[in-house]
This record gives sequence, structure tokens and C-alpha cells, in this order.
Amino acid sequence: MGADQTIDWRNAAASALEWWHEAGVDTLVDDVPRDWFAAPEPLIVAPAAPAALSVSPSAMPLVLADFLNWRGGAEVPEASWSGISLAASGPADATVMVLVDCPDRDDGDAGALLSGGSGRLLDRMLAAIGLARDAVHVAAVCAKRPTAGRIQSEVEDRLAEIAKHHIGLVAPRQLLLLGNAASRAILGTELQAARGRLHRFNHKTAQTGTGDASDVTTVVASYHPRFLIEKPAAKAEAWKDLQMLMGEQISQKGVR
Repeated sequence: MGADQTIDWRNAAASALEWWHEAGVDTLVDDVPRDWFAAPEPLIVAPAAPAALSVSPSAMPLVLADFLNWRGGAEVPEASWSGISLAASGPADATVMVLVDCPDRDDGDAGALLSGGSGRLLDRMLAAIGLARDAVHVAAVCAKRPTAGRIQSEVEDRLAEIAKHHIGLVAPRQLLLLGNAASRAILGTELQAARGRLHRFNHKTAQTGTGDASDVTTVVASYHPRFLIEKPAAKAEAWKDLQMLMGEQISQKGVR
């Protein structure tokens, strides 16, 4: 019994949920009891609604301050989730933007993204390439932390659309994507495939590829600080990613 009292049941439950999510289990129970021996009901397919009656997602604000207020409101996918909605931080006209997947478990207590151990490591990573946190715009694909720490597939596309709109409002010269969810949202590519090379993101059209120089953000994908804390051996690879970002900064300064 003495050993049981030392267990952090909240973190243990969250860890178990993350494990089940990785195993492909995304529903714990049905909302109502099910009679497993009942004959299946006939499938009724409703006719498709006319295209003219389809409802498009509500328009997102075109001014960053208005967008950030909207981001914590009732029209976003996380509105019904439990927890605190954490806004982005940093200058509206930042040259460098950092995008992560979602708040860490301890960010809610501080009321800010990357406020714990992950944030301290990020600060050291930024300092290594001559950047300070207060000069960087920091945001998350999810404004709230999902229950199991993983973004549900049914909201991925909408959250990606919102994140791309956010990037367009900041229009950074460089974008650092930290973690697999951020890479998937912006580049449509798993992190391991995205790492090791520069990507171009047209923040006006929200598409990867080329465009006018003023419309293109250079993108580097790397590991999330929380992963580096768990797997210190990956820090050498993360440093290579940061060097790419730093090299692009120097190159662009030389052009100006």
C-alpha cells in the first residue's frame, strides 16, 4: 500500500490513454448500452444535400489580434474540450515562428505555452542560434491539450487549416515545426520524412512550394523539446536542424 500512494494517478491515466491511442483505440465506451445479440438494423443512407446548401467553415479573422481572440472562442474544434485554451505569444511581425503540437501537461498551470522543462530547453535551443524567446512567435496546432496528448483524426484537417491561416497572419521569414503533428499540419508529411531539408511554404496561398519571395516562408521540421528530454541522443540531429534554420537566417540577412 505504501508504494501505491506514491503513484501520480493523473499522469498514469494519461499515459495509458496515450498508449491505447497509439494502438488504434480511440473510443473507450459507447454512449448507450449495446445489445450485442440483436439483429443488425438495416442501413439507411440519407440523400446527399444539394451543393448550394452546404455550409462552409466560418471565416477566420484577417487581423492577428482578432484571430487570437477568435482562437480561444466557441468556433474552434477544441471549444468543447476540457482544459485551458492557451494563446500564442510573441511579436505579431516576428521573423521566426515556432509551431508545436499542443500545450504540455504543465502549461495550463502557468497559463502559457512551453512554460516548463520543454520551454526551458526551447529557450536554450533558440539561444544557440542567436534568438530569444520574446523575439519569436510561438503557437500550437491545438490551443488545448487533447486528453490523450494526441490530435484526433477527425479534427486534424480543420486544425491544420487554422494553423496555416495563423502563419499567414504573422508571415514569418522562417518557421520551425516541432513534432510530428506540426509537420503533418503544415507540410502534410511525417516528421521523419520532413527532417533534414528546407521546405518552402507560401503563407499567402497556404500551400507548400514556391512563390514571390515576400510570400514564402522557409520551413524546418525538427523534434519537439519534450522528445529530446526523453531521448537526449536525438539532440545532435536537432542541432543539425537548427543549423539549417540559422544558415537560412544568415542567407536572408545577406540578401537584404
